[in-house]
Amino acid sequence: MDFGYHCHCTLMKVKRTPINNMYKSKHIYIFTYDNTEDELCKLESRYLFDQEEKNRMLFSDVKVEPSTSAFIKSRLDVISKSEDYSALIDEIKKENISSEGFKVEYLIFDGDTTGYKSRLGKLRDIGYSIEGNPDYYNPITTYAVCCCEGVWYFGILIKNNFDWHKHNNKPCSYSNSIGVNTAKSLVNIAAQGDKGASLIDACCGVGTIMLEACFAGFSIEGCEINWKICRNARENLAHFDYSTEVFRSDIKDISKRYDAAIIDLPYNLVSVATESEVFHIIESTAEITDRMVIVSTSDITDFISKVGFSISDHCSVSKRGKRKFARRIWVCEKKIK
Repeated sequence: MDFGYHCHCTLMKVKRTPINNMYKSKHIYIFTYDNTEDELCKLESRYLFDQEEKNRMLFSDVKVEPSTSAFIKSRLDVISKSEDYSALIDEIKKENISSEGFKVEYLIFDGDTTGYKSRLGKLRDIGYSIEGNPDYYNPITTYAVCCCEGVWYFGILIKNNFDWHKHNNKPCSYSNSIGVNTAKSLVNIAAQGDKGASLIDACCGVGTIMLEACFAGFSIEGCEINWKICRNARENLAHFDYSTEVFRSDIKDISKRYDAAIIDLPYNLVSVATESEVFHIIESTAEITDRMVIVSTSDITDFISKVGFSISDHCSVSKRGKRKFARRIWVCEKKIK
């Protein structure tokens, strides 16, 4: 059996990026996003990894499940690394890896000039260093090898399964609902990756943000003043077997405190809100948390300051083909008196 036919060569063009101590990092993350989401992806990575992704890649010791984010395509859990390829193969053999139903992929980073035939040869080298039978079509474990800035890396490749795309088929939806990618990022930014953090979606609408939080294993509750929309949110959550609380209430009537709040402020003809109503939502939410992540289509910096919060970070996200329409995302913290 020719092992090369059971290995997959992934051509992945990622630009070179200088990252301190990347040689010592446990994980290599590969990102994918539309140019309109560049700022959002970088904002999310600052709160998940305490550093920005650069040129769609990032080295880190922080372990994040790729499917938690809309932008993380895969994570390579590094097992062996070496500046010398032959030494890398020796290190892999020393690991005495035994794996039934495995596949090996080759990840290409910018600056790697290894030719196609040579890549296949390296896949065979690694395949023959692993005990067990490969399975190209339905692998139980996927391994990968890559060369970045003169260093060879080998490890287990964990991919985003994109199962969360199922939420696009939720029973109840509105045209002005926030996008799924943005919703996932808002959860990660609000919780800063902490699955133990308590979150509230102060204007939950039909539950788009709540769906992503529940899928990723975060603790979240929602609040919606409109009885019909509240019922739709509950229906969407129940459709995917998610169990959490959606309060049919004005946010001012919520007394429970949360580690962070997400506010996707109403806009558009369907959910229009006056300035006084917007301020009321922000002011009331500020009473139950010390941290808010607010989405708005207008400048709300004065409102944020008036409720005793400061802006610690922000970004803008536009729609594909509609750059004139942009949502702004504000990360706000309570001012220390």
